[in-house]
Amino acid sequence: MVIAVIPFRPENPKTRLSCVLDQAEREKFALMMLRDVVEKTTLAGCSTILLSTEKYHVDGASTVVKELGLNEALNEFLSETDEPILIIMSDIPLVTLENIESILSVESDCAIVPGRGGGTNTIFIKEPSRFRVDFYGASFLDHMNIAKEAGLSVEVIDTFRMSTDIDEKGDLVEILLHGNGESRRYLESLGFTIFVNKGRVGVHRDSHEEAL
Repeated sequence: MVIAVIPFRPENPKTRLSCVLDQAEREKFALMMLRDVVEKTTLAGCSTILLSTEKYHVDGASTVVKELGLNEALNEFLSETDEPILIIMSDIPLVTLENIESILSVESDCAIVPGRGGGTNTIFIKEPSRFRVDFYGASFLDHMNIAKEAGLSVEVIDTFRMSTDIDEKGDLVEILLHGNGESRRYLESLGFTIFVNKGRVGVHRDSHEEAL
């Protein structure tokens, strides 16, 4: 069985959204995005593990607590299992079941989904002991080089939904346009709507005076 590992920091997440969400709202929004991702990994038949910095419960996932940095926690986890691993970020709520099934069906030793700006949003590794992660910076190139140095074949999965991570206020547009899960419903409950101004699409929060 494939193990889906989702790194997650429950406390004070998504600080770049502080301009539109307070801390309590950001923590709830991060949970809603996580639930959207867990739903899809569960539907894909994965055993889902939340790799958290503290004790935390989400339906559909078990939790492993590692009080380490992202790379250290993931690399320690990779060294502890022989099962195929799907590392998937918690902030890609647009992901679909078909997306996950596609990445799990590759014939290569591993598959990588690049994020925007040179990042990495998802990695599938059939033999985790032969791989290590190096997130932050141009991590997509770093992960491609790590696979090459390890003699692993790689398939790059280019998909809008899995490449769209939600970090800044402009990213909220994508959830309101393309999302259909809990994260979209939560934003709508806070009064977020789409607006178009001179051909540009943005978001507006009813409780705020200005469009964002």
